[in-house]
Amino acid sequence: MAWFTAATVLLTTLGTAPAGAEGVWQKVGGDARNGVSGLAYESRTSDGSGVDVLAVQDNKGAGQKHLSRITHWEGADGVSPIAWDGPEPVDLEAIEAIPGMPGEYLALTSRGIVYRLKVAGPTATVVDYSPLPAIGEGDDFESFALVAQNGKLAVLWADRGAGADRPATLYAAPLTFAPWGQPQFGTVTRRAYRAAYPTGDGARHISDISVTGSGRIIVSSAADAGDDGPFDSAVSDAGRVNVSAAGRVRITLAASPNVLGTFPEHKIEAVECLPGSTDALLGTDDENLGGYVRTMPFCEA
Repeated sequence: MAWFTAATVLLTTLGTAPAGAEGVWQKVGGDARNGVSGLAYESRTSDGSGVDVLAVQDNKGAGQKHLSRITHWEGADGVSPIAWDGPEPVDLEAIEAIPGMPGEYLALTSRGIVYRLKVAGPTATVVDYSPLPAIGEGDDFESFALVAQNGKLAVLWADRGAGADRPATLYAAPLTFAPWGQPQFGTVTRRAYRAAYPTGDGARHISDISVTGSGRIIVSSAADAGDDGPFDSAVSDAGRVNVSAAGRVRITLAASPNVLGTFPEHKIEAVECLPGSTDALLGTDDENLGGYVRTMPFCEA
């Protein structure tokens, strides 16, 4: 009976969710080396009609591309490479702007190394790097989000999970920086999270995280059957985060995540709520089929 009730709720949710319509994804990469594994808002374009965002690529070889700038308008996109100056990462999966520090970002690899970057024009310079705290056995990270509330910073990240037997583990911690620039993490809390969609052996319960201005946690989930697909994805409202004036981080996950949209044939690995907008910019790493972006109105307060 519990299974039947849960399935009924899921089908009702998916029936009313805005599914990804064909023809609105815009291609920004043509092969497995040019997908979108993470996105960070950089600025509005000079005329205000579009946005510049930074996109990380999950390449693993020395000298391969790690970072690009995408200029996104509805109907057209431009992509330009950004040179990486400093120790090279392996398998970048997420990037996030540091609140209150223009031009500075944190980027995360799948194994849990956080790079602090300064980006100016066509160059990203490594300031420092540090491992995440409390890395669990088998953790594989694809998501990272920064939260600024009550004058304090916090960070959220997640082991992506794998199918029915391994839910995602959502981690959260206060964040500060050492005088020399290194990220420093406070007490870590953990929550288990299971995606409502997609499900099955290939499901990654959390493939990225973004947080709205009011503290809603928006996550993507994805299924990957191999480098040529098929792929499947969803974006869901997972719960809320609150950072107190004392810096304490509290995560409240929804008992039943609200599926905001489903996106067959794409593997969403990037969700970025755009400031001053209800739009989320979504990015995909569709492996041999390349990378795509689109916006959806998922970031209402």
